[in-house]
Amino acid sequence: MPAHPASLENGQIVELTIDNVAHGGRFVGRHGAVDGERGRVVFVPDTMPGETVRAQIVEVKKSFAVAVALEVVDASADRVEHVWPEAAIDRSPAERAGGAEFGHIRLARQRELKQRVIEDALQRTGGITRDVTVKAAPGDVERGGLGWRTRVRLHVDDRGRQGPFAPRSHEVVPVTSLPLATEGIQLSAQLDQRLGGVTAVDYVEWSDGEVDVIAMEGAPERGRTDTIVETVGEREFQLDRSGFWQVHRKAPQVLTDALRRVIDVDRVDPAGWSLDLYGGVGLFAATMAETLGERTRVTSVEGDEVATDHASENLAEWLGATAETGRVDRWLRELAKRASSAERERLANGLIVLDPPRAGAGLDVIGQIADLEPAQIVYVACDPVALARDAKLLGERGWEIASLEAFDLFPHTHHVEAVAAFRRS
Repeated sequence: MPAHPASLENGQIVELTIDNVAHGGRFVGRHGAVDGERGRVVFVPDTMPGETVRAQIVEVKKSFAVAVALEVVDASADRVEHVWPEAAIDRSPAERAGGAEFGHIRLARQRELKQRVIEDALQRTGGITRDVTVKAAPGDVERGGLGWRTRVRLHVDDRGRQGPFAPRSHEVVPVTSLPLATEGIQLSAQLDQRLGGVTAVDYVEWSDGEVDVIAMEGAPERGRTDTIVETVGEREFQLDRSGFWQVHRKAPQVLTDALRRVIDVDRVDPAGWSLDLYGGVGLFAATMAETLGERTRVTSVEGDEVATDHASENLAEWLGATAETGRVDRWLRELAKRASSAERERLANGLIVLDPPRAGAGLDVIGQIADLEPAQIVYVACDPVALARDAKLLGERGWEIASLEAFDLFPHTHHVEAVAAFRRS
């Protein structure tokens, strides 16, 4: 009996017409449409809706397959020359640099595709219908989406060559250029230099323009001996040399401005008790305190002890601001056990801001946040699907999205950031 037209196997080369974008930087084609059926879904990167490509199947699952693009048969009008030659489709898939998976798409079209991903995630995962506009960060349009990345990690192969991993691989792709990196990093990174005895190297440009080169053997060491300062507006933030900070040069300002816009000062009582969950070095806690005033009581909760120490110093000017170390789920659980009735009342009058990692907050944390019944919740998200899932969980507890702003803080990649403010429905 002949195989069904939609049957696929690893290594098979197929021609696909791409009709949609998927979460994670992949695009959707269908194979074997017959008798009114749409065919099997095939996810393939390095293309875009409206194109026809030749692709090779690399993974077959029950309901979908994954392929790598080999050649563009019919290109979209939105296809441009890739901003990073080492990532272009004319290279073998195994030799394409990872980290610029939208670099072949016209910049404005990239934002439209990210908008579609967010709206689709909200609808499919969250059951929420909402129009979204993805905004460019200041200066990105003028620079063509280049020169924004203040932190670049390159891996080092056994021959000492530097480069990113190839997509879906741990194979190092040696590179001679870093077009997404700031000019300072591009000038400082000696990409032709062979590095012995290290597994990776970080190039970091601080807000004062200084470029730091951090070679690593294994995981980076953490400590208080390498404290640096980043500036956002007129405020300075201390952090560890190898600690977390937003990658885009404008991201801290863009996100704190967005947070400041959505804090409901008529609803949130400055004398209440506000929380900054997954608080890092206190960037958002400082914005909350600045917006709500000197009487604000705000606690930043962060799992990294070194970051918490820095947050304590960064928030020192506010008497009511504190920083505590703890896993957010456990910290909230302990809070529920020990909070007095007066503290619960203050929490009910306060604001909760959460900026979880890519996996999102999840059922446990969302449930505990809802149990506190705060005056307002603001969710800073770096993953549309995680945001949609957590928005649905909040919706089940009587909250709805009051506003949602999205920002293209990662041009030429599939990543996107969003700030969603929630109110009781």
